[in-house]
Amino acid sequence: MKKLRKKVYMTAGFNTVSLGTGRKEFHPKKPRPGIEHYIKESGEGTLSKIGGGKNIDESVIGNFMAARFNKQANLPGFIPMIDKDLHGKPATSVEGACGSGGLALMAGIRSVLAETADVVLTIGVEVQNTVKAIYGADILAGAGWYQERKKGHAYFFPGQFSDRAGAYFEKYGREKSRKGLARWFRNAIENARLCPTAQEFHNKVEDLEALGMSEPNGRTFVDNLNVFDCSKVSDGASSIAIVSEEGLEKIGIEKKDAIEVVGWGQCEADITAPPEDLTTLSTIKMAAEEALASAGITIDDLGTIETHDCFTIAGILAVEALGFAKPGGGADFVAEGNTARDGKIPMNTTGGLIGWGHPTGATGVHQAVTIWEQLTGRAGDAQINIDPKKPYGLTINMGGDDVTVVAIVYKRG
Repeated sequence: MKKLRKKVYMTAGFNTVSLGTGRKEFHPKKPRPGIEHYIKESGEGTLSKIGGGKNIDESVIGNFMAARFNKQANLPGFIPMIDKDLHGKPATSVEGACGSGGLALMAGIRSVLAETADVVLTIGVEVQNTVKAIYGADILAGAGWYQERKKGHAYFFPGQFSDRAGAYFEKYGREKSRKGLARWFRNAIENARLCPTAQEFHNKVEDLEALGMSEPNGRTFVDNLNVFDCSKVSDGASSIAIVSEEGLEKIGIEKKDAIEVVGWGQCEADITAPPEDLTTLSTIKMAAEEALASAGITIDDLGTIETHDCFTIAGILAVEALGFAKPGGGADFVAEGNTARDGKIPMNTTGGLIGWGHPTGATGVHQAVTIWEQLTGRAGDAQINIDPKKPYGLTINMGGDDVTVVAIVYKRG
């Protein structure tokens, strides 16, 4: 099947601060911005680069649980608030748990391919610091099969991925696996320190790997992961414009300042069925293989990757799903520094979900913004060296426990 009948680009990315514990300006007892603030700030950030709302044909907003975290639904109605020229234009919201941002990107891509739009404003947003962590865990459990909620851990998703980590430890060895998880955490924080909008930007801990090696305590959290193995509760939004060639001309942006979408994979697993193998992210594997095949490239052509590390074990398993290491070899591959910013395949160069933060509905869009920044040389202190022979980037956005997955391949325009 031919996926791309015409060229599709992304440009003009923008991230708000990812706000939560770790940021100096965050205080749990002080009033904080609402969801409308993040939608407006991120939307204005992109529109300011492309000539304003008059150049937008339609908009898409990705969000997971505003109806529960913020008691707010009907999010498309916030789009005209961003710019008066968006009033009367189509807007749509999409939801796929933590993969909502990736679904928003796919909706924008399909609108351009369907020729119903030349310029699509795409936003991902989540504001989660509105409830205590234990209540938030219950809300986030909706990303899984909720009928299993009572059988799961009080911290439902940490419990799910703790089970994955435990199975990995048992199968491949606990000590070496823990070292891989700790190195993933170290990479995330070191990269976040280079990105001013990252939740862990202010982190000053010296020995990050020692912190990452902290022993899990099942009495206070989960059995096989410590709190540093987990992405934090985050508030934030990201936005980017998805455009056709005609759209680039319309907004006055050259191809060198955009990235081209050259392939994708979108895969869904049965949310009611448990994983066949806890040590494999099979849906990520399918989506990534489909994305690379449709782009006509291999993993050896990739210059950088943004993968969905909601937990450090998800990062290790993604390395294996992509084929950089054999089953059981992902922890060693990471521990050896291969996924660091100066490694064989730099991953999550602004911190990923663990370092930059995980405003759930925003994550997929944030990943695309990071790839746009890296491939066009706009990443500031977080910029890595992109080998001219490897001009491609890949994003992998996962909703739930390997259920909803969007993988997209990009190339500098």
